[in-house]
Amino acid sequence: MGTTYSITDKFGKALAQRLADSITVVLPGFPATKFVKDVALSVPDRSYTQRVELIADKLHQYLPQNYPEAVAALLQVLGPPNPHETGMFTQYYWIMPIGKFVEKYGLEHFAVSMDAIGEITKRNTGEYAVRPYIRKYPEKSLKRMAKWARSKDFHLRRLASEGLRPKLPWAPKLDIFQNNPQPVFDVLHLLKEDDIKFVKRSVANHLTDWLKVNKPAVSALIKSWAQSTNPHTRWIVQHATRKIKVD
Repeated sequence: MGTTYSITDKFGKALAQRLADSITVVLPGFPATKFVKDVALSVPDRSYTQRVELIADKLHQYLPQNYPEAVAALLQVLGPPNPHETGMFTQYYWIMPIGKFVEKYGLEHFAVSMDAIGEITKRNTGEYAVRPYIRKYPEKSLKRMAKWARSKDFHLRRLASEGLRPKLPWAPKLDIFQNNPQPVFDVLHLLKEDDIKFVKRSVANHLTDWLKVNKPAVSALIKSWAQSTNPHTRWIVQHATRKIKVD
């Protein structure tokens, strides 16, 4: 008999227990039993995304109300970084509520939260959590993205592209740079010769987004990159334009 797999079912009592067990090691006073019971009673009939947010909300309810203190505790339960380009949604899915926690509750703490997002993306992904910060602090966020784009860590380099995508799937549009995308292109320029496919695919998909939202602006960049002899840049251009051609 076959078995069925539901990502929704992953975000329930068992995940809450896993988080509680880890948090209790760092914060012995964490009300683990109440947290797990509350999550278990609240998740039925909720969708996958609703469950992720609900668990994040319950973390906010039961963790210390001092945000930097709460985040410091959560970062200690993340475990070692993911050394691979895959696994973020299979092995590290349980970190998603932590990312949502930072996304929802840390906007008044830019540096602390961006540091946390950087750590989260080394295991799961920070591409969703970072977007409210980009909207609220565009200039500071661009500087952080440029720093990540120069990182030796390929997860951070990918985040520099993925977080700035104007049409990231399953996320609200990021339209603050739509009429003036050059600051974003400056970040992508730092990634155009990246040799990691995980990063290259993000940059290519990012360019495809711009072909949909501001084709004239990105066309000149793509034409310029197409003249490169670098194989990674050429791969990015070919992948970005495989469905939408540049005039």
